[in-house]
Amino acid sequence: QVQLVESGGGLVQAGDSLRLACAASGRTFNRYALAWFRQAPGKGRDFVAAISQNYAAYYSGSVQGRFSVSRDNTKNTGYLQMRSLKPDDTAIYYCAAGPTATRTPDNYNTWGQGTQVTVSA
Repeated sequence: QVQLVESGGGLVQAGDSLRLACAASGRTFNRYALAWFRQAPGKGRDFVAAISQNYAAYYSGSVQGRFSVSRDNTKNTGYLQMRSLKPDDTAIYYCAAGPTATRTPDNYNTWGQGTQVTVSA
């Protein structure tokens, strides 16, 4: 089983870009689908993007065209490139690993600790 650590969060202005990274331990990283979820204050955990073991990518409608999910199996790392950030993107961002690339949190059995992204107007 992998362990996940997110990094790259921070405070940015609207319109800026930010890249999050999800570093995984273990030798079986390429066997897992990776996903990004986010949770804003007082709200539930929402699906953002996912990438399958064979690099198929999926996005929520709210980030489609602005965010890009990728993975580098040689580095055991997943990425979420975020562009044209909006204040509504403010949240804690979590990466997760699971058997398939779905939008459902319950599918993922390993989660990182989260990284805060704050977008000011």
